[in-house]
Amino acid sequence: MIGAEGNQIGIVTPQEGIRLAREAGLDLIEISPTAKPPVCRILDFGKYVYQLEKKEKQARKNRHVMHNKEVKLSAKIHEHDYQTKLRSAVKFLTRGDKVKLTLMFRGREIAHTEIGRRVIDRFVQDVIDVGEAEKAPELENKLLIVVLNPKPQSHKKIKKENESVKDNEEIETKNEESGPETV
Repeated sequence: MIGAEGNQIGIVTPQEGIRLAREAGLDLIEISPTAKPPVCRILDFGKYVYQLEKKEKQARKNRHVMHNKEVKLSAKIHEHDYQTKLRSAVKFLTRGDKVKLTLMFRGREIAHTEIGRRVIDRFVQDVIDVGEAEKAPELENKLLIVVLNPKPQSHKKIKKENESVKDNEEIETKNEESGPETV
């Protein structure tokens, strides 16, 4: 049995444990019923339940749900479209989401899969600082697919950098509003 302050009381009978708990004005809680002998603790049960709920709530708050996002490309993608798709993928990876990169071959494009592989390889190289490929691109029917995972700490670093850039911009804006300096 464990006392109210967390000290070890030792092995006592159930009646003795209940008597000690009543004297302290607290509850006798069975912590581990399967142990030999069972482990009990004297504590305030309402406070104990409240602390468990508080820990659970904090754990839920700190948890990040990873979403799967998809970016679709084609073998004949133009540069501006490529850059737009790249920005979207970088945004998803910095948020901590997985990105499924899909390149679809249409018609006779399937005869030249090397063009699609070059586009995919370039894309993977362009996002290498925020994400990495789970495995090599795979060709399934008329789709070339690769899954990108965010790098473990990259999304946290980039968020901090963005915050510092915003702070610097605010300082510059305040300086501009105050007018020119006279010396």
